[in-house]
Amino acid sequence: MSAPAEGPTLTGVGVGPGDPELLTLRAVRVLRQADVVFVPVLDRLAADGAAPPGRAETTVAPHVAPDRLRRLPFALDDRGGVTPRRERAWDTAARAVAAALDGAARAVAFATIGDPNVYSTFSYLAQTVRALRPDVVVGTVPGVTAMQDLAARSGVPLCQGREPLTLLPATAGLVPVADALAGPGTVVVYKGWRRHTDLVGALRRAGRLDDAVLGRGLGLPDERIGPYDATADDLPYLSTLLVPARRDHRGGQL
Repeated sequence: MSAPAEGPTLTGVGVGPGDPELLTLRAVRVLRQADVVFVPVLDRLAADGAAPPGRAETTVAPHVAPDRLRRLPFALDDRGGVTPRRERAWDTAARAVAAALDGAARAVAFATIGDPNVYSTFSYLAQTVRALRPDVVVGTVPGVTAMQDLAARSGVPLCQGREPLTLLPATAGLVPVADALAGPGTVVVYKGWRRHTDLVGALRRAGRLDDAVLGRGLGLPDERIGPYDATADDLPYLSTLLVPARRDHRGGQL
């Protein structure tokens, strides 16, 4: 760990897929030392006061005192690029972080599911906070990703030997997914809940449906891990699809 920064700090802390036991020792230490720990929540629910604890909040709750937790609303379910709703949420959240740093807080943390450098809202928050407060020192603490957790829980290695590993969001469209499935390596798809039917078709066309593994609600009491169910219609937002590389014998990819 590098020497403590002299200025105020904002640290994105990866807290894993949802199991409080998958936080790293460094993540727990940074969260406990922070003056304020921000957690994301869906803006639509926050607006009417009905927002339940988000996954990040639930994951860090065993490690952080409730009086140091603060919610930041984001347009987590928005789609269509940089929408006005998304921009408003980024700006409002950044102002809240800046206000905390303008007050008594010197060290602020933002708890993010998975890893803060892998498809995380933290990157947008950090960029906006830097524009408001150029003196803020931004850092990250890596976290366990959903694909790592799903691989461990399902007993399916992510990659062996010379196999490539491709991670992409279903929101990127089916063309990159189909291209990845046509290759020899493992493919992991995030955010597939709205594209379920299309993904089933892509898997069938590639001849890889039977090997696919789906993780729903990883780390939560109602988690479900098993074969990719072509008839499923209740996929949550944070679903993970794992399609292992084709392996015909031990060490075949060395």
